[in-house]
Amino acid sequence: MNSLSPRDDELLFLPLGGSGEIGMNLNLYGHAGKWLMVDLGISFGDDSVPGIDVVMPDPQFIDQRSDDLVGIVLTHAHEDHIGAVPYLWPRLRCPLYATPFTASVLKRKLAEAGLEREAKITIIPMSGKSTIGPFEVELITLTHSIPEPNAVVIRTPLGAVLHTGDWKLDPEPLVGPTTDEVALRALGQGGVLAMICDSTNVFVEGTSGSEADVRASLMELVGRLDNRVAIGCFASNLARVETIAKVAEAHGRHCALVGRSLWRMVEAAQENGYLTDLPPFVDEHDVGYFPRENVLMICTGSQGEPRSALTRIARGEHPHVTLEPGDSVIFSSRVIPGNELSINRLQNDLTRRGIEVITDRDEHVHVSGHPARDELAEMYHWVRPRVALPVHGEARHIQEHVKFAKACQVPEALAPENGMLIRLAPGPVETVARVPSGRLALDGKALVPADSEAIRHRHRMSFNGVILVSLVVDHAGKPLVPAKVSLDGLLDEPAAGEAVAAIAEEVADAMEGMPRTKRGDDSELAEAVRLAARRWFHRTYDKKPITKVHLIRV
Repeated sequence: MNSLSPRDDELLFLPLGGSGEIGMNLNLYGHAGKWLMVDLGISFGDDSVPGIDVVMPDPQFIDQRSDDLVGIVLTHAHEDHIGAVPYLWPRLRCPLYATPFTASVLKRKLAEAGLEREAKITIIPMSGKSTIGPFEVELITLTHSIPEPNAVVIRTPLGAVLHTGDWKLDPEPLVGPTTDEVALRALGQGGVLAMICDSTNVFVEGTSGSEADVRASLMELVGRLDNRVAIGCFASNLARVETIAKVAEAHGRHCALVGRSLWRMVEAAQENGYLTDLPPFVDEHDVGYFPRENVLMICTGSQGEPRSALTRIARGEHPHVTLEPGDSVIFSSRVIPGNELSINRLQNDLTRRGIEVITDRDEHVHVSGHPARDELAEMYHWVRPRVALPVHGEARHIQEHVKFAKACQVPEALAPENGMLIRLAPGPVETVARVPSGRLALDGKALVPADSEAIRHRHRMSFNGVILVSLVVDHAGKPLVPAKVSLDGLLDEPAAGEAVAAIAEEVADAMEGMPRTKRGDDSELAEAVRLAARRWFHRTYDKKPITKVHLIRV
C-alpha cells in the first residue's frame, strides 16, 4: 500500500472515474505523501445494471489511504461532480472545499443523508485560494451550464497543473461572470506543467454557442405558441431557468416549476444572489387555476427518467398537471448518450396525446455546456501546458483530444484511463502503475460492486427467465410429493401450464434413472434435476433459462 505513496519529489495524477466515460468524475493528485481529490460524482444506471439508478466510482484505492487524503475540491455542482459525496464521504471523512453556490447544493444533499453536522464544507470564494496539505489551490472562473464553474490550479514545487472541470467559453452566460481570460493567460505565462481538460465535445467543430442566443430564440418561439407550454430542461441549468421565467413574463404567462429538484436548485441559487429579480414561481399545485394560455411550465425529466415530472405528465399520471391536445412541450436540453430510448418513448407518448413536441432539431432551443474545438484551441493557446491529459470523455473522445492537443503544439499528451497512475513530474509524463478501479452501484440502500454476482445474475434473469423446481424427498432420494415447478419471465398461459407439467415429468424420469448412491447426495440430486429441467426447456423452446432447485430431504 505504501509503495504507491507519492514522493516529495514527484507529482502524480490518478483518475478513478470519468476517464473513458462521461460521468462520475473522481480525480486524485499525489505529492509529498498526500493526496488531493478533485470532484466525486455519480452516473446513472442503464439496462446493464437492472434495478440500479445510481452508479459511482469505487474509491477503494484512496479509501485504503484515507489518512493521507487532505481534502476534496469540487469544481461545480453537477451530479457527475458532487453526487457521490453523500454516499462515499463516510468512508473518506476528509474536508470538503467548494464555492458558495456549490456548497449550498451540497449541503442539501448532505442533510438528506444525515451528514450535515459531520461533513463540513470550507467555502472558497470565486477566484479564491487555499492551502490544502502540500497543495496550493487557486480557482479560476469559467462558464458552463450551471453557476460558479471553476478550473482548479494545483501548485506544488514540481509545477502548476490546471484541472479545468466542465467549461465552455460563453461570451454571454446570463447568470454569473464570463470566463476569466486574464487569469488563464497569466497562468500560461507563468508556465503550466499539465492541463487536465474536458473532452466531451472534442468532435464538434466551431463553438458551443451562447445562452443569450437560446434566450432570444425561446422568446420568439414561445410567442408563436398557443395554449399551455411546458419546457423540459436540466434543473441545474439556472441560466435556462432564468430565461424561461423572463420569456414567460414577456408573454404574459405565469412561470411554474414542476419537479422538486427545480425548487431545490432555485432556492440554492437565490441564497447566493442569483435569480432574485424574477416574479415568484408558481407551484405545480396551482397550475390548474390559471388559463392554459397564461402558463409556462419548467419541468424536470427531459431525459425521460421514469419517475420524473414530464414522464408522469405524458402518461397522464401526474397528480396536479395535465397537458391536452394543442399544448406544446419544448425539450431545451441535449440527449445524454444512453438515454435515447427513454427520450424517444417520452416524446412518442406526448405525440400520441396530441401534444406538439419541439426539440433542438426543430428550433434553436439548447446550447451545450462543453467546449467545441475552437474553444479548446483557444484554451490551449492561453494556457500553453507542457502536457495535455484529456478526461471527461469516452475512449474515442479522449483519443481524439490527444491528437487535437498535439495539433495545438502541446509537447506531450497522454490518454488517461481509470486506474492509471500517471507521473506528471519529474521527467516526461508516464504511466507508472495500474491501481484497482471500478464502479459501485446503489442497490436500494446498499453500495455493492456494479459487477457483483447478484447484479450479473439479475441481468441474466432479465434476459433468460427463471425455472424453479422444488423437491421434497426422503433419505433415499425418493420424491414424497410430485416436483413443484414454476416459471418466471418465460411463457404465458396456456403454454406455461403445459411446460410446468412436462418439466415435472422430465424431472421425475431423471430422478428415477439415477443410481441410489447419487440420489442420496443432495448436490448430485439437485444438479441432475436442474439439468433435466433446463435441457427440456432448451430442447423445446431453444432458450437456456436460469434454473434453480430447492431440495428438502426429510
